[in-house]
Amino acid sequence: MTARTPRPGPATLEERVTGALVGAAVGDALGGPVEGYSPEQILERHGGRIHGVVGPWNGDDWRTARPLAPYHKGDGHVTDDTLMTHALVRVYGTVRDHLDAYAVAEHLVPDLMTHPRWIPELETEALPLQRIFLAEKWLVARIHYGHVDPREAGTGNIVNCGAAMYMAPVGLVNAAHPAGAYAEALDVAGAHQSSYGREAAGVFAAAVAAACAPGATPDSVVAACLSLAKDGTRAAIEAVCDVAARYSDFESALAPLREAVTPYDTVGPDYRAPSLGARRPSRLHAIEELPVALGMLVVSGGDCRHAVLGAVNYGRDCDSIATMAGALAGALGSPVPQEWAKRVAEASRLDLWEPAATLSAVAREVFERDLTRRREHERAFGAIGGP
Repeated sequence: MTARTPRPGPATLEERVTGALVGAAVGDALGGPVEGYSPEQILERHGGRIHGVVGPWNGDDWRTARPLAPYHKGDGHVTDDTLMTHALVRVYGTVRDHLDAYAVAEHLVPDLMTHPRWIPELETEALPLQRIFLAEKWLVARIHYGHVDPREAGTGNIVNCGAAMYMAPVGLVNAAHPAGAYAEALDVAGAHQSSYGREAAGVFAAAVAAACAPGATPDSVVAACLSLAKDGTRAAIEAVCDVAARYSDFESALAPLREAVTPYDTVGPDYRAPSLGARRPSRLHAIEELPVALGMLVVSGGDCRHAVLGAVNYGRDCDSIATMAGALAGALGSPVPQEWAKRVAEASRLDLWEPAATLSAVAREVFERDLTRRREHERAFGAIGGP
């Protein structure tokens, strides 16, 4: 990939955490109303590319047009990507240390099934469990009702981006330490996903952590991902980002990025009618969302507005792609457009900044704990004759 000039960005942890979490929520809300459609369908439906918040695809018929998903997607409403991200932040706020699969069982699952919250797409208070998709309901079915070992609970679930989409907090708690973020996210995601779905969760967390490093660029983020990613996930990221490096505007990159990820994607050309082999475990394949989000980060040069709009107009699972792209650009230090953040916060009735304040404090506490643990290890190792 071609080298890019590092973007000036916020120097503080708090600003990077805020940029990542607000950027993720904004991307989620902008992508929600066009999720599942192709770039061509989006172009026809909206009379051009999307450049901000838009209304539901089916207008006032949003509640009945798709009985499987009677959700008010659009008008600035966040989806389950943000609901799950904020839920994971709450777990960090309770545990105030690194997480594992047991933390998911002990804290995240009860949060989903016992605490009613405002659900923007339902326009009412409800349990998050009543909004999240089937692949996320799996957490409750397997862990709470099935009493499965949390470390193995993800096995058997459909393999998709369900765990990856909310792993930004893991990367932020491990800011500037991609390998640590990767390992922690793999443990956390074991409760939810397996195969390349779990791998994507680890790599996305690593990407967010890498984006927090001083002087980070889109290329350095991709390099960190390639140093850790395995099997089809690594191959897909490399293929997509090599193509992305040839473009500097998302319009011309839409078709080439889709073509580059196609050999690794199991869903197939029609997103709403997946192929027979879709979402099954494999060492050869990858989720589509993470490679494309990284590709859009490269195309945009790390600019949040450009990366999010590229992800949104890509279509398919574009709310999750834009969630990831927004988180990565925000962590790099690119400002999240204020008009988007304000509109999404008001429409979703969510404080988008409070989770960032909580997670920033937790990240500092965890870093201090890690320093103490490291020093204790050094003393112990030295006492048995180590260097």
